[in-house]
Amino acid sequence: MTTTDLFDAHVAQYEKWYEDHQEVFQSELLALREQFAKLPENIQGIEIGLGTGRFSQPLGIKEGIEPSKEMAKLARKRGIEIMGAMAERLPYADLQFDFVLFVTICFLKDLKKALQEARRVLKPKGALIMGFLDSDQAVAKAYEAKKKHSNFYRDARFYKVSRIASLLRETGFVDPEYSQTLFGKLEDIEQLQFPLPGHGEGSFVVVKAIRK
Repeated sequence: MTTTDLFDAHVAQYEKWYEDHQEVFQSELLALREQFAKLPENIQGIEIGLGTGRFSQPLGIKEGIEPSKEMAKLARKRGIEIMGAMAERLPYADLQFDFVLFVTICFLKDLKKALQEARRVLKPKGALIMGFLDSDQAVAKAYEAKKKHSNFYRDARFYKVSRIASLLRETGFVDPEYSQTLFGKLEDIEQLQFPLPGHGEGSFVVVKAIRK
């Protein structure tokens, strides 16, 4: 069963995770909002691999791609225009968007290719914003330990911040800015956490970088 098939088969479980972990989700969303607040107003962008639209909707993102048909159905109900495609081959013209958002890079088959595609569709000096689980921190380590028993994370790949930094340089992105949240174990997070600059303590890292 492919990753897309798994997401098709377990949409209800995916949605329930967000309901059961509201403080975690809202903390991640707050960290993303902090980076979006630095962008100009009235700009156009997409989310790549947007799932059911959990992040796109509150961030005001109106379109993007999602290969899972069942996930896309829910995202459309949240008012998001979806194209069924893969991150490694985006169905958009060159130099089209002001920003591109990723929040699910651990499920991508080829992250470098996906970043190259993101750069292709971004306008000059457009922004790439990426939220990811730092493989050196508690949450990713916990998921890694339970991968064989997970419907979603069995094929996931988690990244060190240093690897993300290298990939950004290699694919033509500059001036990265990092922030972090999710301090401690997932099951211990019972209140909204505010993001801090940098990385190395929080499990969820957000980076904004600019298309060179």
